[in-house]
Amino acid sequence: MPMSAAAKYELKNPVTHRAADLNIMSGTLGPDVLDISHLTRDLGVFTYDPGFMSTASTESKITYIDGDAGVLLYRGYPVEQLAEHSSYLEVADLLINGVLPTRAQHKVFRDSITRHTMVNERLLRFFRGFHHDAHPMAMLSAMVASMAAFYYDTTEIHDPRQREIFAHRIIAKLPTIAAAAYKHSLGQPFVYPRNDLSYCANLLNMFFAVPCEPYAADPVAVEALDLLFILHADHEQNASTSTVRLAGSTGVNPYAAISAGVSALWGPAHGGANEAVLECRPTREDHPQHVLPRA
Repeated sequence: MPMSAAAKYELKNPVTHRAADLNIMSGTLGPDVLDISHLTRDLGVFTYDPGFMSTASTESKITYIDGDAGVLLYRGYPVEQLAEHSSYLEVADLLINGVLPTRAQHKVFRDSITRHTMVNERLLRFFRGFHHDAHPMAMLSAMVASMAAFYYDTTEIHDPRQREIFAHRIIAKLPTIAAAAYKHSLGQPFVYPRNDLSYCANLLNMFFAVPCEPYAADPVAVEALDLLFILHADHEQNASTSTVRLAGSTGVNPYAAISAGVSALWGPAHGGANEAVLECRPTREDHPQHVLPRA
């Protein structure tokens, strides 16, 4: 984020007459920000901004969001364009690597995700220790944190290749773990991932297939889920993202940082609000022809 050489703000204490020049930093979009990094040195004071309502905590080239204006950009692309022309995995590829992939590049990325969907069997046995009515977010948070004990070969955050493998693993394995948590709550056997299905079709298959009869995901449900994932792929510095960044700043392994983010997402003021909406959603008995299966 470049500093503006021409304009500055001056903050002055009228009692001591001490003053500090605050440089203006301008992003591509959104309001300018003031560089207050030297404020304590110059004036001996801190800023107070509960909830970071007026504070930019980092520079980012990934996402821009303006909820009031209805704007959501991933790497500069409007989300409505990506929703119309791209899949969720293409969007994930874009967010991670910064550019839309070529067909050949995306095939490599997609194949890597597909081949990482399996979860270590000993990790899956952890579900036996959870009560049948345990909250799925509690199980998900615990399972993600436990992944560090099984996939410790990708916990070196300063190694670009390990970071890449970690990113592929977490994208690939979270649907498998989420589906296993759902099946555990029902007392049904786990359904293993299938490499012949798309990302979202595979997720629905793991959630709703049973061994005693064939299952094929409704294409409308697959498309709807893919669009939902695109719209939720990244929302800038929200609570869970900030939690992951704060935990990650300690140098902790990335699985532990993601687990912390899952716990933040559980909160009723964050992702828990979506859960409350789903609890109020009409049931199949209310509208038998127009309701997708609830998980």
